[in-house]
Amino acid sequence: MRAMLMTTAGGPDVLQLASNLAVPDLLSPSHLLVRLHAAGVNPIDTKVRKLHMYYPSNLPAVLGCDGAGIVESVGTSVTRFKPGDEVYFFNNGLGSDPGTYADYTVVHEDHLAPKPKNLSMEEAAAVPLVLITAWESLIDRGQLREGHTVLIHAGAGGVGHVAIQLARHIGAFVATTVSNAIKAEFVQSLGAELAINYTKDDFVDAVLDWTEGMGVKLVLDTVGGPTFTRSFAATRVYGRVVTILSTASDLQAVNTARLRNLTIGYVQMTAPLYLGLDNARRAQTRILEEGAKLIEQGKLKVRVSDVFPLERAAEAHRAIEEGHTTGKVVLNIA
Repeated sequence: MRAMLMTTAGGPDVLQLASNLAVPDLLSPSHLLVRLHAAGVNPIDTKVRKLHMYYPSNLPAVLGCDGAGIVESVGTSVTRFKPGDEVYFFNNGLGSDPGTYADYTVVHEDHLAPKPKNLSMEEAAAVPLVLITAWESLIDRGQLREGHTVLIHAGAGGVGHVAIQLARHIGAFVATTVSNAIKAEFVQSLGAELAINYTKDDFVDAVLDWTEGMGVKLVLDTVGGPTFTRSFAATRVYGRVVTILSTASDLQAVNTARLRNLTIGYVQMTAPLYLGLDNARRAQTRILEEGAKLIEQGKLKVRVSDVFPLERAAEAHRAIEEGHTTGKVVLNIA
């Protein structure tokens, strides 16, 4: 089979196509072999490629956590799927077991969900990581409810554009930051009430004006750095700030958070995979199942900005690292 191999840590060119690899064996009677048709490309892929921080001694490695394809064969204990079923999933790709930048991969049945019927393979492969991240951030950590106000940073990005739709489905009121007028039009089409062009306007001032000085109930930070700490001043007293990134300490900002009695939450949706937390991983599969229902009902959609063939995975990584994409980048494998 073909696969893009990460041969060493470094730039995008360390990804090299191999075409004569063996199809992986089932790891247990509960595993399935999936013929991949598409793989989502995520910022975590580029970070693992550059730093190889999870399994530094395990090379070469196949990256890619998001996948969509067709079940090729099943283990003797599998009951949830059969050959020919269309599935999508989040699994592997951190540098241990093979990921989704390949023709085939193996997945435990507990970590697969039926592919949304109204999505193409490329669209389905774009969903898992961003859907799980947005869901865990808004619902699990952020405890977002109907009538709440939420500021979602980088609303036109992969996580951001899904988070806007989830928040609107819940019944929350959404403000979001964008970098230009085209992205502002895009996020407003998803239901955002306020699109703040952060290159022109101060997002803290804009949010305080929008909320009549109170601040939002919840902030979802997908940017990090000063954006994370400045968000404290845009959050109402006893509000919540959830970030998906590592954060540096800023004593003055921390004091602002303390004065406002804020609850700070971190979301690292790859943690259950890395730490082997089976129950948490099953909960993520439930999110994919619930998300598929919303997608099929027309309440949630995914924006695919670029599709690259498997052999151009390095270009896909460059597109991610340039940071100008709207929505998701995907590899076509079929």
